[in-house]
Amino acid sequence: MDKHSSLQAFDALSQETRLDALRLLIQAGPEGLPAGEIAERLGIRQNTMSVNLKILAQARLITSVREGRIIRYAANYAAIQGLILFLMQDCCGGRKELCQPVLDQVRCC
Repeated sequence: MDKHSSLQAFDALSQETRLDALRLLIQAGPEGLPAGEIAERLGIRQNTMSVNLKILAQARLITSVREGRIIRYAANYAAIQGLILFLMQDCCGGRKELCQPVLDQVRCC
């Protein structure tokens, strides 16, 4: 991920509802969730949630698939990983062992 894409991602994540939605989609796994369920779980009106999901999609942090009348959203794990790697690429002046305690705290699966 380059600087421009990273700035777009951070801009998208600078709003509480969008950050909550992305975290929810990360937790949901690769199958993702329907837009209505995301809105319901977060207690957000569907039209407001749609706007926020569109912003996350424009930042390429999430993907969507239409299933009839339903749109299912999922986290774009490659883009999220790219953002993390962009931040960490020059970690600790080249002393990557200093970053290991942070990386060890990341829980996955």
